Amino acid sequence: MADHNAQARTGRNILVCGGAGYIASHVLRTLLEAGYRPVVVDNLSTGHRRAVPDGVELVEASIGDRGALEAVFAEKNIDAVMHFCAHSLVGESVEHPGKYYRNNVGNALVLLEAMRAHGVREIVFSSSAAVYGVPAEVPIGEDAPIAPINPYGRTKAIFEQALGDYERAYGLGWAALRYFNAAGALLDGAIGEDHHPETHLIPLVLRRALQAEAGVLAGAPLRVFGRDYDTPDGTCLRDYVHVLDLASAHVLALEYLWAGEPSGAMNLGNEAGFSVLEIIAACETVADREIPFESAPRRPGDPPALVARADRARRALGWRTRHSDLATIIASAWRWHRSHPAGFGT
Repeated sequence: MADHNAQARTGRNILVCGGAGYIASHVLRTLLEAGYRPVVVDNLSTGHRRAVPDGVELVEASIGDRGALEAVFAEKNIDAVMHFCAHSLVGESVEHPGKYYRNNVGNALVLLEAMRAHGVREIVFSSSAAVYGVPAEVPIGEDAPIAPINPYGRTKAIFEQALGDYERAYGLGWAALRYFNAAGALLDGAIGEDHHPETHLIPLVLRRALQAEAGVLAGAPLRVFGRDYDTPDGTCLRDYVHVLDLASAHVLALEYLWAGEPSGAMNLGNEAGFSVLEIIAACETVADREIPFESAPRRPGDPPALVARADRARRALGWRTRHSDLATIIASAWRWHRSHPAGFGT
């Protein structure tokens, strides 16, 4: 592992694109704790102004707005970029692929061109395990075939390829961090997940727990898609990693690039798989109540198991998970949902 010499690099200005979103808003706090000065660009189409910490400047604009980006780079003396501005709903990407290619590829290229025009040479990119599609082997290492099965995953893979091309042509330094299942919230419950619509399992389960606590189970039932997979209990296995552990990896990746280390992609996961039924049971323990659900047929394209091999991030970045045991993940998420039942609208 390289000597990242983090202390000498603090005080720099980091442009966080999509900084009002779930993962990025936790990264902002980690950057501040490390002594960096983040600046946020976010059009608030899915992010939340209240997720941005006090004192952090928020420029309300799309990364596809070259003029707005030029002004930020010129006025804020940006030293590096973290890029989180992607549409990320798999089903929506299948129904509206143009929306995903325009933003996740087209607008992201506008960002790269603005970086190049202002001599900014390092970018940490929020990628996804979706680039692997349905893996042939589990756990999944970074050398597994890139074979996405939906437009969302393809746009992530295409932008990773673009980063490599920009490195070869212009000397760009980049790290693509391939998340598995981001989960959890700030440990005190001050910020957390607030998606509309919500598609992630843990918040869906905990919202049902809140309804059960209130004695009102409104809306669509919680559904478990597929009970006949070749897994210990017949439901899908997924790798959940705490959002704060993801946040620490971004700062480490930035310092890794500044140390002159080679660009590339790295998996971020807990290296353990938990089934859907295990997640529901763990949520019932934390919430101290039964959470009803219904069984439903499998969804097309859902692999039986997605579990990371994250040894590359450990070796290269010195990254370690500190909060990714299932109890901590769910307890932190429960604090957030219980204290913010309407999300950032509360």
